[in-house]
Amino acid sequence: MVKIRLRRLGYKKNPVFRIVVLNSTTKREAAPIQHLGYYNPKTKEMQLDKQSALDWIKKGAQPTGTVKFLIDNCTDEGKLNYVKKETQKLSKKAQAKLQAEKEAAEAKAKEEAQASSTEEVSA
Repeated sequence: MVKIRLRRLGYKKNPVFRIVVLNSTTKREAAPIQHLGYYNPKTKEMQLDKQSALDWIKKGAQPTGTVKFLIDNCTDEGKLNYVKKETQKLSKKAQAKLQAEKEAAEAKAKEEAQASSTEEVSA
């Protein structure tokens, strides 16, 4: 079976990957059938021959999960469409504080709604 997968290059703690087509029984560093491009996860830079990758998939090559994500999220020129997430991770303390503020706001809105409904009834 033929697979499309990543081949690790680069030095310690600075990986760079080549996207290659390999036989699934060979090692990661074995001689590839074809080089399709490269991917740098630190800078989110990628160059991929998307048409060749899709041709290999049509022929029956199985992309790994990461390679499938890269193929699905690249432009026709082979550049990565990377959108940085806007959400921030909060600590448990900050999450609890935010939750308490939401609950307080909901309670205040509920009280105001009850007050306005009692005013309408009395009027």
